[in-house]
Amino acid sequence: MSVDFEDATKDAAKARIALTGPAGAGKTYTALMLAFGLGEKVAVIDTERGKASLYVGRNGWQFKTIKPTSYSPLSLTDHLGKAAGGGFDALIIDSLSHYWEGKDGMLEQVDKRGGANKFTSGWKVVRPEEQRMIDAILAYPGHVIITLRTKQEYVLEKNERGKQEPTRVGTKPVQREGIEYEFDLIGDLDLTNTLTVSKSRIEGVETGLTFEKPGMELAASVAAFLAEGKQVPSVSEYRGRALELDTVEGLKELFEEVVEHQLEGAPMVDDLGYPTVLGDFLRKRATAVKMSAPDGGA
Repeated sequence: MSVDFEDATKDAAKARIALTGPAGAGKTYTALMLAFGLGEKVAVIDTERGKASLYVGRNGWQFKTIKPTSYSPLSLTDHLGKAAGGGFDALIIDSLSHYWEGKDGMLEQVDKRGGANKFTSGWKVVRPEEQRMIDAILAYPGHVIITLRTKQEYVLEKNERGKQEPTRVGTKPVQREGIEYEFDLIGDLDLTNTLTVSKSRIEGVETGLTFEKPGMELAASVAAFLAEGKQVPSVSEYRGRALELDTVEGLKELFEEVVEHQLEGAPMVDDLGYPTVLGDFLRKRATAVKMSAPDGGA
């Protein structure tokens, strides 16, 4: 199949934000601040033993939450599907680090399923599941904010009296190497709750900028930039169109459009309320249409 170059266009998009920092930097609070600046219906996938719920009522915040105790990549994909089905326009994953090194996370999955040669075959088995999880995060039909724990160390810094004292800082995020490339905005938080932008695709929120106690103003800048551009059909619109189509050819064309917008991994729920992704839903729909044809699809 030949592929032709065409004029580039900017599509409207939803925010993909990552917040990193050591314990006590205010990642959860900042994530909530940004979420309520970006959306109205907020949900939290809370792996931090219910920490987000401590902020219920603060600033008038009310939100839904789930508190998983197992962190396999596919379980997060299911949670994202349920959140999409619930219509949450801003979703927080606090924190994504658990899906790397927590119970049933990526590292445990590799150990459990690697067989005799866990350093090769284990990764080969689990990588597709991790990619399905990442695709679901990126294609979620709303704004997504993740937090990442950072490995901590102490450095000597001068205090207000000019004397050296040890200060706790965060260093490398606890997640897969290169995960930061997937997000539009990465903010590194320190123990004063100051956010430093370490990566940005958002015009007006350039790399190197700092925000003391970031909140609604930062969220407004992000939302304004991402709202510009051509509107892409939503996952629910594609779902509705799929249910109206009664030919395999029509569903194939719809699938190609979905792939063009990189939404085949978008999380959703099926007709029975079970979590799935848009690409699988369209394949299942095509199979059902084929089998219901007079000749049984022969």
